[in-house]
Amino acid sequence: MKVLGIVGSPRKNGNSEMLVAHSLRAVAEEGLETEIIPLGGLDIRPCNACMVCRKEELCPIEDDLFPIYLRMKEAEGIILATPVYFGSATGLAKAFMERAGYIARHNGNPFSGKVGGGLVVARRAGHNFTLAELTLWFQVLGLVVPGSTDWNIAFGRGKGQVPVDEQGMNTARIFGNNVALTLQRLKA
Repeated sequence: MKVLGIVGSPRKNGNSEMLVAHSLRAVAEEGLETEIIPLGGLDIRPCNACMVCRKEELCPIEDDLFPIYLRMKEAEGIILATPVYFGSATGLAKAFMERAGYIARHNGNPFSGKVGGGLVVARRAGHNFTLAELTLWFQVLGLVVPGSTDWNIAFGRGKGQVPVDEQGMNTARIFGNNVALTLQRLKA
């Protein structure tokens, strides 16, 4: 079984990626395969409402989204992380969510029954709203969303600050552990 960690930050090796990597280490400790896909530096454009995905499982926008969508279909678990930008998920994360979501919803809901959830990083505000955005996306696509000991948020502003937030790191670790355990129980 494989769990993908998708990082919706334009910043490579930043706090969101550190948090996902920490969560995926807990997944790997349970014997599952993991992979991180940073969206930073990729070309992920917003949906243009062409509605092609309603007729067939593809998106005609020629960018980097569809190969990631196919990897999501192959995985059993999906974790999506984003920093908070102006009180919400990044534009990069939202473009990814809307397009992957539309393709999936119109093509048999291939993520239904998978396990996943979101992780959010910010300096001081916007965590809960952004986590709610991610959680509702996972739920509308039919994924099972396990919990942790707190909301899946961490604090950090400057690059590399999130590991100092011990509670946030612990929450992400337990969330990763719960993703793995939920997958193992569902597949047993």
